[in-house]
Amino acid sequence: MIEMILHTILLLGMIGAAILVFTFKDLVSAAIAFGAFSFILALEFYLLQAPDVAIAEAAIGAGLSTAAFMIAIRGTSRKERDEA
Repeated sequence: MIEMILHTILLLGMIGAAILVFTFKDLVSAAIAFGAFSFILALEFYLLQAPDVAIAEAAIGAGLSTAAFMIAIRGTSRKERDEA
């Protein structure tokens, strides 16, 4: 029963983080929300008894990808322009 509650909480957290990624106009905030999404996904993999996949997701998805996004954002303007 408690495991089902944990899965539900993590699912809601992933949905919330995914919505934040698309709604943020600040690219740094969107990259951090994407890192949070990846970290929550790593927790879900750990709860599903796949610790090797969880470690890979935490290291590559949450860590390396977020760092790569931050480096790429450093070379651009920080906020997204409104085209309309």
